[in-house]
Amino acid sequence: MKSFLDEDFLLHSDTARELYHDHAKNLPIIDYHCHLPPGQIAGNINFNNLTHAWLNGDHYKWRAMRANGVNEAYITGNKPDNEKFEQWAATVPYTLRNPLYHWTHLELQRYFGITSRLMPGTADFIYDDCTEKLQSPAYSVHGLLEKMNVEVICTTDDPLDDLSHHEQYKKDGGPVKMFPAFRPDKAMHIEDIAGLNAYITKLEEVSNTGINKFDDYLYALKNRHHYFAANGCTVADHGLEHVYAEEYTDEEIREIFDKVRAEKKVTNTEKIKFKSAMLYNFAVWNQEKDWVQQFHLGAIRNNNSRLLSQLGPDTGFDSIGDFSQARPLSKFLNKLDKDDRLAKTIVYNLNPADNEMMAAMVGNFNDGSVAGKVQFGSAWWFLDQKDGMTKQLNALSNMGLLSRFIGMLTDSRSFLSFPRHEYFRRILCNLFAQDIENGELPNDIEWTGKIIQDICYYNAKSYFKFKQ
Repeated sequence: MKSFLDEDFLLHSDTARELYHDHAKNLPIIDYHCHLPPGQIAGNINFNNLTHAWLNGDHYKWRAMRANGVNEAYITGNKPDNEKFEQWAATVPYTLRNPLYHWTHLELQRYFGITSRLMPGTADFIYDDCTEKLQSPAYSVHGLLEKMNVEVICTTDDPLDDLSHHEQYKKDGGPVKMFPAFRPDKAMHIEDIAGLNAYITKLEEVSNTGINKFDDYLYALKNRHHYFAANGCTVADHGLEHVYAEEYTDEEIREIFDKVRAEKKVTNTEKIKFKSAMLYNFAVWNQEKDWVQQFHLGAIRNNNSRLLSQLGPDTGFDSIGDFSQARPLSKFLNKLDKDDRLAKTIVYNLNPADNEMMAAMVGNFNDGSVAGKVQFGSAWWFLDQKDGMTKQLNALSNMGLLSRFIGMLTDSRSFLSFPRHEYFRRILCNLFAQDIENGELPNDIEWTGKIIQDICYYNAKSYFKFKQ
């Protein structure tokens, strides 16, 4: 019987162990999509305690605690931090076979050298030991990133953000390259007309531009796109239920915008046309600047209206949706490709039923101009666990070129989440090793090792071409 979480965790053969330890383990990390706060990176903060570093903002853990019967006061409420941690420690033993069990103990090992299992009997020791370490310079935000050999981070930023933290960090320097990513979803959120008008008012302020007509709106947003580019941005991102690709005329969009500004009701068809126009314009700008654009598709958000009203969004009440994806995605990508406006594109799905469809769809728009120009993105959110990663890797292998895949990301709000890259690398190496052991791939460790290194690091480095 193997020991839990030993050095050969998830590696089930000598071939897997060789591929991981000799080829994947020590590569730097390019985390091209996360939600880390840039102010904390620029300020190189130290967290007050382990709860602040590990539980604050982590809706994965919050969902597990709620499912385990923990009162909300110990999750997002005002209970003392050590008591919140005790409730998490009491929950962890009940997360067996949930990826949280693996991630929790990987993070304790990799950052803090703790090999004890987290449970009520070890909670006090682990909390005190980690909290003490978190006060030292070696465990500042920069120290945590250095421990994981992180080379690049892309944060997720709204067009209204001033990027002052990115500017300051670039000026001061640090161990990791940090770049903004342009995420303009709020700028097309026409479902909430009052909210969209408030957004436009803020855009007027930050862009010093009066916005009365739709052309004014595009002008102001494009200026923010330029501003992001001037601050090193080469990545855009959207989090959508599905892509919008309804036919429209420019005059229709101008009229819809006028209705928004007049706070008049718009029809569902008008909403879809407006979102389609916005999405197309953003994509054109991305192609003009040779940016990479990402589309995270399929989440149904804010399902619990009662707790949304109490706690706000991004607090653990989102889930997998079952939206129709193929036809609008095909129409959107085809329109851009037909006009020679298609940027490098990564598409992620949240519903595993869409794996093969997504993997096949991206192949329609790879034109030989760039290796892996249109990518089937890594297993995302509810799917970034062993089974989900394996299914994504298999779908991509069957429908396209796994060898050109740009690998894993954290998509996380926590500085302690970077062992997810290790988790992915171990699964990847074991998958290749199984085929070698079964005689389904040649026993060419040198070449297979190169492919694994490309997937884990070099493909992303070439694809994004980060500067600074």
